[in-house]
Amino acid sequence: MRGGQAEGSANVALPERDASPWRQLAVRLGAAAGILVGAALLVYFDRSAYTDTSDGSVSLVDAFYYTTVTLSTTGYGDIAPIETHARLINAFIITPARIAFLVLLIGTTLEVLAAQGREQFRIARWRKNMANHVVVIGYGTKGRSAVETLINNGQERERVVVVDPSQDALVDAHADQLAVITGDATRRDVLRRAGVSSADQVIITTDRDDTNVLATLTVRQINPDVFIVAAVREDENGKLMRQSGANSVITSADAVGRLLGLSSVSPSLGEVMEDLLSYGSGLEVAERELLVSEVGQPPQSLSDQVIAIVRDEKVYRYFDPVVGVLARGDRLIVVRPAEEMPWAPRPGTHNEDLAAEDRG
Repeated sequence: MRGGQAEGSANVALPERDASPWRQLAVRLGAAAGILVGAALLVYFDRSAYTDTSDGSVSLVDAFYYTTVTLSTTGYGDIAPIETHARLINAFIITPARIAFLVLLIGTTLEVLAAQGREQFRIARWRKNMANHVVVIGYGTKGRSAVETLINNGQERERVVVVDPSQDALVDAHADQLAVITGDATRRDVLRRAGVSSADQVIITTDRDDTNVLATLTVRQINPDVFIVAAVREDENGKLMRQSGANSVITSADAVGRLLGLSSVSPSLGEVMEDLLSYGSGLEVAERELLVSEVGQPPQSLSDQVIAIVRDEKVYRYFDPVVGVLARGDRLIVVRPAEEMPWAPRPGTHNEDLAAEDRG
């Protein structure tokens, strides 16, 4: 057991679509209390029109007591209106207030039960439909940046699941409209709740290398085929992370250090590297499919700046003679403007034929 997490402690929390039922409960209880106080004050200010069988007079406490038993339909009869106008007030004001009071209490109970039932139904439907999704373990700065990049590149928010034990992460992920599993990602039951067994990718980015390694081992045991991208803070842990089953390992401290060094040696080069790592403006690095019109051409002749070619799941640099001529099934790693330019269209945006569609 790690971090004091008890067995089965992971909770599924989907982002709220409407106002929280507990907020609605507070509002309704506040309205019910307002009715109670208003009716009690009405009786107290007109206390001379009422009689108390115990002492004949009605105090403020007696007014609240009378209002409470009246609104709850208990009606002991020890305090009663004796004047005609007081009886009319009870008939036309207190009685409607009693109905409203009961409706509020009963309606609130039904609403809370219905909200719980709807939430359970949403979670059951989410579990049924969740497959081929992305699980993000750790929703700190790196995790949020990874999710933002995924969504900017077309990933649906509904197909991203966050796993993190922190309540702060729960709030942040819900603000980003993401489903959250609250729990320790090194535990098998927590990862199963996140649907790791049917996930396409898992991104592991907690703040501790030992936690990342253990999470990677557990994920790999549950799903031998899932693609795992993991972060490590120290470069010396990268090899261990790969041995644990990660397909791709990013050394955060080393990468930041290299960027700092480049910026120190050449501020312009550092600026360009930061631009490449940013999304939405300037330059971007992207992977795309080969177009039919590009088959048979050298990588250097394309409008996109090709820096690598993926062929048969192996990455080649653009100058490698093995990929001197592009072939069907190749994928391109390119540098291009973040905003689409007429001379550098994104695949499929101008009805181009993809080379992969004619493969075979």
